Amino acid sequence: MSPFEHGEVFVLDDGGEVDLDLGNYERFLDVKLTRDNNITTGKIYQFVLDKERRGDYLGKTVQVVPHITDAIQEWIERVAMIPVDGQEGPADVCVIELGGTIGDIESMPFIEALGQFSCRVGVGNFCLIHVSLVPVLNVVGEQKTKPTQHSVRGLRGLGLTPNILACRSTMALDAHVKVKLSQFCHVSAEDIITLYDVPNIWHIPLLLRDQKAHEAIFKVLNLSGTSKEPSLKEWTTRAEICDMLHEPVRIAVVGKYTGHSDSYLSVLKALLHASVACRKKLVVDWVPASDLEDMTEIENADAYKAAWKLLKGADGILVPGGFGDRGVQGKILAAKYARENRIPFLGICLGMQIAVIEFARSVLGLKDANSTEFDPDTRNPCVIFMPEGSKTHMGGTMRLGSRRTYFQIMDCKSVKLYGNRRFIDERHRHRYEVNPDMVARLENAGLSFTGKDETGRRMEIVEIPEHPYYIGVQFHPEFKCRPGNPSPLFLGLIAAACQQLDAVLEGLESREKVNCEIGNCLSDKKVFQNGYATKPANIITDAIYSYCNGVHS
Repeated sequence: MSPFEHGEVFVLDDGGEVDLDLGNYERFLDVKLTRDNNITTGKIYQFVLDKERRGDYLGKTVQVVPHITDAIQEWIERVAMIPVDGQEGPADVCVIELGGTIGDIESMPFIEALGQFSCRVGVGNFCLIHVSLVPVLNVVGEQKTKPTQHSVRGLRGLGLTPNILACRSTMALDAHVKVKLSQFCHVSAEDIITLYDVPNIWHIPLLLRDQKAHEAIFKVLNLSGTSKEPSLKEWTTRAEICDMLHEPVRIAVVGKYTGHSDSYLSVLKALLHASVACRKKLVVDWVPASDLEDMTEIENADAYKAAWKLLKGADGILVPGGFGDRGVQGKILAAKYARENRIPFLGICLGMQIAVIEFARSVLGLKDANSTEFDPDTRNPCVIFMPEGSKTHMGGTMRLGSRRTYFQIMDCKSVKLYGNRRFIDERHRHRYEVNPDMVARLENAGLSFTGKDETGRRMEIVEIPEHPYYIGVQFHPEFKCRPGNPSPLFLGLIAAACQQLDAVLEGLESREKVNCEIGNCLSDKKVFQNGYATKPANIITDAIYSYCNGVHS
């Protein structure tokens, strides 16, 4: 999927490559989804074709109705029974998001399937919330209801009637606007919810509670007698903390797709979680990697100067993952600047590989050191294609999903940030890796590979011990960050960027000593194959974190 069209590709524990919306659900609900939670047209049609090839339809003509629509309903009911919150048994309520716009030809089979589904399960078992835009004319400030009227009319014409309207707007809906929508859309005024602009995202649950959105849903699903009032004390605290953050921490994100921030959505969220944990207001400077290169200085001097000004003004530098050779030289220059000037640096996936290439060129003197992805004929391949990968089939052939990393050195920053664990499980998405045949030379020159896979030949974490914070990881730690549990490596980057790393590491160490006193010390425990069942240490005593809104510049 192109990052410019779809934003980032979110990776799940089971290796599913899915839309970024599933990342939002995982972060907000603190659940672990599977690839089957992502329903696509391609999956449904493949499912039906496989059934037809097996002879399940006994030679009948395969049609959109009933075969495709039945497959969609079957998929929904099957996945709804799979627990995703760590508890046994199916969930009480299953949330289904049908994306797109009413009238799109791509969504027609899904709308028909949900129409059939709502009829089959009956009243009280199906609640339809229609999300619609209510634009505001800036000149006169008038809220226009026509787009919502037409979308509801189109939805009803396709066999679905909304129970609740969720109206997205820049400001709260006026009372007379709600009355008008109620009349034309046949939805009671109390079931029309306004989702207007708020200072930060944590105000949204409070906004929904204040408008009694939960009661509207309970009423439709006949859950009023069994439900409880939402407990949103933690959400309230998060929202208030976000509003009070003013002292900035600047992070330069040097990437290929910086013109579209959704391409790095999970990276951005992970930075926000960590910055709020350190009580800092995040400022992200998006630096196009290609603008740092010498060729840009010739072709567009202004862009070149602007990019380097942002990089040199940053408190920390992050190079995220990516594919292709565009901007690679700029990323190498960014890694070199961070290494030589002792600027906190975090390289993710390709960012780690870039850091290794730069070290080989600058420290080992291997001027042609490169990745075989960018130069197949390089004489010093620091990064190579993984043996088990496919060079003919690109889709779904990478090393995907949750993989285990074993720490090789127990006295390093990454180990301390992860709570002195023997190993960690993080999500991967790559087809190139550090060349194991060059590891000894790199380590002899000062690079330390502190984390490896179970074979010991696949490099997972690299550090420069003498640097204040210079870490590269082959995995994607951003995919498992949570508002109440920021990624340790992102926390380390932000802490180092605002001169708090020593305090953070000391806090983790003191918590470890407390665990020892109560008989929970890792070093005193016997090491089993599955390691220790420990939770990451909370850095701030009140354990309140948030996405915050940050500042994007």
